[in-house]
Amino acid sequence: MVANWTTYRELLLPGLTGRRAVESALRHAVRDGRLKPGTRLPSSRDLAGQLGVARGTVTAAYAQLVGEGYLVAKRGSGTTVAATWPGTPDEEPERARRWRIDLRPGLPALNAFPREEWLQAQKSALRDLPVEELGYPDPAGFRALREELADYLGRVRAVAARPADVVVVNGAAEGMSLLGRVLRERGHRGIAVEDPSHAGVADMFASHGLAVHPIPVDDKGLRVDALAAADCRAVLVTAAHQFPLGVVLHPERRRALLAWARARDGVVIEDDYDAEHRYDRPALGAMQALAPAHVVYQGSASKVLAPALRLGWLVLPPALRDTVVEHKRLDDLGCGTLHQAAFARLLRTGGYDRHLRRTRQLYRARRDALLDELARVLPAWTPIGVAAGLHVVLRMPAGVDDVAVQARLAARGVHAPALANYTRRPAFPGLVVGYAALTPDRLRQAVHDLHAAAPPGPRGAPR
Repeated sequence: MVANWTTYRELLLPGLTGRRAVESALRHAVRDGRLKPGTRLPSSRDLAGQLGVARGTVTAAYAQLVGEGYLVAKRGSGTTVAATWPGTPDEEPERARRWRIDLRPGLPALNAFPREEWLQAQKSALRDLPVEELGYPDPAGFRALREELADYLGRVRAVAARPADVVVVNGAAEGMSLLGRVLRERGHRGIAVEDPSHAGVADMFASHGLAVHPIPVDDKGLRVDALAAADCRAVLVTAAHQFPLGVVLHPERRRALLAWARARDGVVIEDDYDAEHRYDRPALGAMQALAPAHVVYQGSASKVLAPALRLGWLVLPPALRDTVVEHKRLDDLGCGTLHQAAFARLLRTGGYDRHLRRTRQLYRARRDALLDELARVLPAWTPIGVAAGLHVVLRMPAGVDDVAVQARLAARGVHAPALANYTRRPAFPGLVVGYAALTPDRLRQAVHDLHAAAPPGPRGAPR
């Protein structure tokens, strides 16, 4: 049986044509019974044509759902719905699945979270907190935290910020959501994003009615010449450590990008998601201080401490600040004061800096273990990008199907996303491998799983 997929376009919300949207539509069609066990799905080329998306988007979605157990892929037989599939309609399969080795990017070493220092910061902050601060919070953020952030960002990232410029948000995701809404209200109809980029970024902005313009990235970062041809006045850029390729925006490109923003009266959102983790030299300072009227600086504690804290911050130009704060007030009245007060105490007492020093050493040792084993076992696979962050892109030899490698790894219980998941125009096959959350021994074992999943011969792993 072959499904008539034209009827399922309604499952994809307008503008949400990325891998996650296709993946979610397929998953829900299986879970609610519209795709019966044994149903043979269209080829990736056919379904991509029907849905109007890139073929790589569909192949990546198929690979993910094969790994989760919803679909079965057999050579010569195509892709079919599994006879049985995991979970119940109330479960989230991506979170429910326990991978034997999870190499997804973006997670810090959660077991390195400074529990004792955090507990002490919470106790001290609560003890000293004025009673009036137990009321409804300032929607811009706890004043003491904004003061500490302005000082810290100026000292560590060369950001030019007064406490009044800082707005505290529930993680970077809320920051982007607020910015997307405000830009749309200000007359923006589109926004540029790097290609490749985080899989959820385009969906986030599209959900606020912004057309998303993918701009290619090369070894010098965002192609500003291509940005100049795009019909938009806003761009999101990961300048210090491009996600996922790991390159640094070249100084000439930085100057060109800021010149573009001034000429267009545009907005650059500088997502500084993991710049503090640089292992060979200090990271370049943030761009924000060079054009504070046109650059929004965005950061969070997710990559340094833990995503569970949901603490992020924006440093905003005066023209945007009050509107963003008002939207924040209308959304949730502001972030919880107690977490903010504890984080402010951790910054003020040096606990945050001490934790960073510890984790830099930890992550560098884990990165070195991964790459040393890779050089020994898979010398044809090349690490891409600078020595920084919590992940590395492993470039595979030309001709290797990275989505197929991802699927073979998933069958072995290893989660390693293909680079094709992050781009509309794959320049080369690769895997986006997070190393921060795994011990050196586990990373060395992961390399042997990569070897086992790689195609044989000179186009893949040496045999």
